[in-house]
Amino acid sequence: MEQNRNNILSVKNLEVKFKVRDRVLTAIRNVSLDFEEGKVVAIVGESGSGKSVFTKTFTGMLEINGEVSNGEIWFEGKNLLENKTDEEWMQIRGKKIATVFQDPMTSLNPVRTIGYQISEVIIKHQGKSKAEAKAEAIELMERVGIYNAEQRYDEYPFMYSGGMRQRIVIAIALACHPKILICDEPTTALDVTIQAQIIHLIKDLAKEYGFTTIYITHDLGVVANVADRVAVMYAGQIVEFGEVEEIFYDPRHPYTWGLLSSLPQLGEKGNELFAITGTPPSLFEEIKGDAFAPRSEYAMRIDFEEEPPMFKVTDTHYAKTWLLDPRAPKVEKPKVIQNLHEKMLALTAKGGIYGEH
Repeated sequence: MEQNRNNILSVKNLEVKFKVRDRVLTAIRNVSLDFEEGKVVAIVGESGSGKSVFTKTFTGMLEINGEVSNGEIWFEGKNLLENKTDEEWMQIRGKKIATVFQDPMTSLNPVRTIGYQISEVIIKHQGKSKAEAKAEAIELMERVGIYNAEQRYDEYPFMYSGGMRQRIVIAIALACHPKILICDEPTTALDVTIQAQIIHLIKDLAKEYGFTTIYITHDLGVVANVADRVAVMYAGQIVEFGEVEEIFYDPRHPYTWGLLSSLPQLGEKGNELFAITGTPPSLFEEIKGDAFAPRSEYAMRIDFEEEPPMFKVTDTHYAKTWLLDPRAPKVEKPKVIQNLHEKMLALTAKGGIYGEH
């Protein structure tokens, strides 16, 4: 993919392996991706595709049995993979690259007050006094939509709803003034109305604070309204990358077609909702050819024999499929995602894909 001097983070040929008993699982398989400053990049794919593992390498948070076996991650002129100690990673983790996780209760200490937990981060990373930290914490609580923040400063996490706790986790992340905010499925545990509120909150805060957002999700409905760019992951690889409009209205990889066809919002009354058949391959085994081939009705013989290169569709759009080879037969994408632009506009107007509120 072409280089851009506006990139804040650049990943080159990343490979991540895990030792599981006597076997080795290759979770990330030679991934390269650039993140442009100030943009929102969504990483999309089924569970187990490698989305969270990929972004954990940016903050040195791989599990103890995992290791980066190849590649580079460039941030602020330094290859982050040269960090060897926890002390070195602490200069990055939270401070410059912060993460909002799926379940806020795993991020909050149940026996510490909400205010203490935000203030502690401000004191640690900004060196402010207790009084200054408290004032900033209350301001942040208000900014993320906590009403009566001054009164609620001394309350405990169990006194907050799930959506309110997630707002507090976002406030804690912002207390570090990060340059990159990773949102790892931040709305999965919340009901649909609260999901929409959190999504729009993150979008608004990104505009206000100017941080780059990396949004991990399996829900393409979320992506439509928050992302500038989309990376589609499958079996530890990025199989398609492009501007959000390119991924939705001109997708090229059969796996992306499957994900889009599975959108519940596109279901029609009386018809069964589309589902991708089969299961992802075992990452314990060496994968030959295109990893998606056994699940794809568009697979050709070469898909089972040789891994496809990343074909360039436009300057901003790439897809890793042999269907883009000039010698490949011309195929049409599934009917349900043809004219998707008009369908999405209609849904967004109704608020059906987390439309603007």
